[in-house]
Amino acid sequence: MFERQQRGDQAILVHPEQRDTPEDALQEFVELVESAGVTVLDVIVSKRQQPDPRFYIGSGKAEETAAAVARRGADLVLVNHHLSPVQERNLEQKVQARVLDRTTLILDIFAQRARSHEGKLQVELAQLRHLSTRLVRGWTHLERQKGGIGLRGPGETQLETDRRLLAERVKYLQKRLEKVGRQRAQSRRSRQRSDTYQVSLVGYTNAGKSTLFNALTGAGVLAEDRLFATLDPTARRIELESGLEAVLLDTVGFVRDLPHELVAAFKATLQESREADLLLHVIDSADSQRQEKERQVEQVLEEIDADRVPQIRVYNKIDLSDRPVETQRDAQGIIHTVAVSAVTGEGMDELLQAIGQRLQPDRVRRELCLQPGEGALRARLYQLDVVKREEILEDGQWRLQVEMDRRNWNRLAHEWPQMEKLEEPLEDWQL
Repeated sequence: MFERQQRGDQAILVHPEQRDTPEDALQEFVELVESAGVTVLDVIVSKRQQPDPRFYIGSGKAEETAAAVARRGADLVLVNHHLSPVQERNLEQKVQARVLDRTTLILDIFAQRARSHEGKLQVELAQLRHLSTRLVRGWTHLERQKGGIGLRGPGETQLETDRRLLAERVKYLQKRLEKVGRQRAQSRRSRQRSDTYQVSLVGYTNAGKSTLFNALTGAGVLAEDRLFATLDPTARRIELESGLEAVLLDTVGFVRDLPHELVAAFKATLQESREADLLLHVIDSADSQRQEKERQVEQVLEEIDADRVPQIRVYNKIDLSDRPVETQRDAQGIIHTVAVSAVTGEGMDELLQAIGQRLQPDRVRRELCLQPGEGALRARLYQLDVVKREEILEDGQWRLQVEMDRRNWNRLAHEWPQMEKLEEPLEDWQL
């Protein structure tokens, strides 16, 4: 077996191409590799319609890759696709170098960028979940049971031991992240009680979210021209011309084929987008593949149940394209698209106006008839200070007249689905 390096930084890239492969897939992969701090020695393109079950890229390209590794002295082969554990092991044996697929590469980048305690926990959990499928790669000693005098018997294989220890660590990390999730939920409830709106920046990685965040808040967070420059979320308050106050949240960028391990591990962080009052979907207007990347972002938003949150599309980097400063409205006059340049400041006033317009509270007035067993809902309504009048009926029911903004009404309706059935006619509504 070849000697495994602790970390490789001289790599041969293997880029499988199929009929539906996006045009900029190779360029994005090179940027991912460079973001990981790896030097690219050579690129091998493999065009196949069907993946090879042994190497994914086919035996001929595997031979070509092995020759490139030997010729260039590479210690790492990076494949721009997800590989099965068997394909990864076979390719390593063939090229005599460490082989990593796209998923492992993205996980490694996240591990390098994580700064907060929560971010490190999330990345480690994602890495362990990914590693759990790859414990059989190349280590023959993992299959040996303990033997010898006094040690014979069924015993526990090294592989079983590793799996048990890994499962225990995963369980520990999940508990820690559940605690973080509860803390985040408590913070969200505090913001809701204080009527502070939350606006989350979402979008494809390197679309300019952090630069836009700095332009809106003056926060000065890291904004670099590289993929996944932002990993740990940052929140700042902004004041709008309408007199409203909102919390703006800069979040991690999405990418094509984002590993499911990461989506699961970053559930607590991505929850912020799902619970937001408004999403700013930041799009690189100068990117020729922007429509495909828009679809990728929408797919991730749907996966985390954030696709129903109101959204403004922000076409950024108009200083690099021929797109003018403009806003687009729907049939009701609601702004849904704004073109800006976070670098030059063009269109920022229009964006702030659009945010203020979308956050203007839409008042909801309802009359509810609560049963005696629904005291928790009654207490919640009083906690939000939305009860305008209350009457106790002869059968013990509470008849409440409430008024609140639609945001709180929608959240309560999600928390107590029976609310929609409790509504009474408002013929005698008086405040």
